[in-house]
Amino acid sequence: MRSAIIILFAIVLTLTVLPAQARSWKEKSENADYLHRSIKELTDVMVHDIYSPPVACRTYAYVCIAAYEAIIPQHAGYLTFAGQLHQLKPVPKPASGRYSASLAAVQAILAVGKALVVSEDQVERFKVKLLQEFKDNGMPDEVFVNSIAYGQKVADHILAWASQDNYKQTRTFAKYAVADDPATWKPTPPAYIKAIEPHWNKIRTFVIDSAAQFKPLRPTPFSSNKKSKFYQEAIAVREMGVRLTNEQNEIANFWDCNPFKMNVRGHVMFATKKISPGGHWINITRLACKKANADLVKSSEVYATLAVTLADCFVSCWDEKYRSRVVRPETFINQYIDAQWLPLLQTPPFPEYTSGHSVVSAAASVVLSKHFGEKFSYTDSTEFEFGLPARNFTSFQNAAEEAAISRFYGGIHYMPSITNGLIEGREIGLYVTRKLRNRKEGEVILKKPAAALE
Repeated sequence: MRSAIIILFAIVLTLTVLPAQARSWKEKSENADYLHRSIKELTDVMVHDIYSPPVACRTYAYVCIAAYEAIIPQHAGYLTFAGQLHQLKPVPKPASGRYSASLAAVQAILAVGKALVVSEDQVERFKVKLLQEFKDNGMPDEVFVNSIAYGQKVADHILAWASQDNYKQTRTFAKYAVADDPATWKPTPPAYIKAIEPHWNKIRTFVIDSAAQFKPLRPTPFSSNKKSKFYQEAIAVREMGVRLTNEQNEIANFWDCNPFKMNVRGHVMFATKKISPGGHWINITRLACKKANADLVKSSEVYATLAVTLADCFVSCWDEKYRSRVVRPETFINQYIDAQWLPLLQTPPFPEYTSGHSVVSAAASVVLSKHFGEKFSYTDSTEFEFGLPARNFTSFQNAAEEAAISRFYGGIHYMPSITNGLIEGREIGLYVTRKLRNRKEGEVILKKPAAALE
């Protein structure tokens, strides 16, 4: 009798304790935390490497697409981006056997990211650390090996696709030629940096049909006549700059997002590195996902949709910048109005119209509102690491509008660039969210992964 009881107890222990132990590595690994950490690491690397706003968002797009494609085979109802994004062919499917969607995504993210950044060693060190964590979580060797292999397959596929977007070719194109025409953009102090990415409209778009599909209204015609509209728009920038409130000053600095600010202290010059505009919205996405308790696949969906939208925004915005080549307020005001005036923010090294912050922020607000709601309030603490206090927003649109007007407060944009940039960005955001299908119609998205991990 006693032997029978012992045997029964052993059976119960096997059925209860061991499955709980088997689940433990999934509970530790199959969540969005590793996704968020991997994308944040690449953001930090791009800040270190001083990536320009357009190049940073190109990188985010390929990285986030790779993550999404590595995850969705385990989640019924989600659709691949293959056939939806320009020239993206079907992504390889997982081989037979169990695999971790989270680990596969990490491998895909970091393999793609490592190939697209300068500081490869930093990415590799982070990857080694993260992979060890998966092992320490108790992940079975079979699952670990299968996951790495599948994540690399996805990464190789995405990198092959990325190599065909004309980026490498644009590295060899002619530099921007500065013209004598007073209406056109000139390099600005203190570093007089050459024009950034004058051929970005040659980059393959992701969803929009072409760089010029959402061409904004033409900018105000240049004129140095004191009674002209253009002159009055410049006067408005100067007047705002000399009467900024403390709140307006804080707003301008919070949204500065200048990847390379040159500081001058007497005879000493040194650079300050900060996040790009797209990187700021990627960080906001992390905050939103965590507040909404978004799971792994939902978080990857939001990142990927936002990233391709931001990338297309920069192609559209840069197309207009180098078509209209509008002179910056600093240059015009110093020449025609006030030789001593300086903007609060350092003028970015590319033409004025339209405002990149306005375009990408408006588009980002559309994407994030679709996923989290029109009235999603949050605290943006993403600028803590750059010494700036958090700001509270009642919605993503509220944040986008503040980001846009910050450029007027900062003295680096005329008002039409902001208002028309917001329109341009909103139209792109609406277009992408309507055209890009992440989920099968009529299907309920399962929170439980498919059988690959069972």
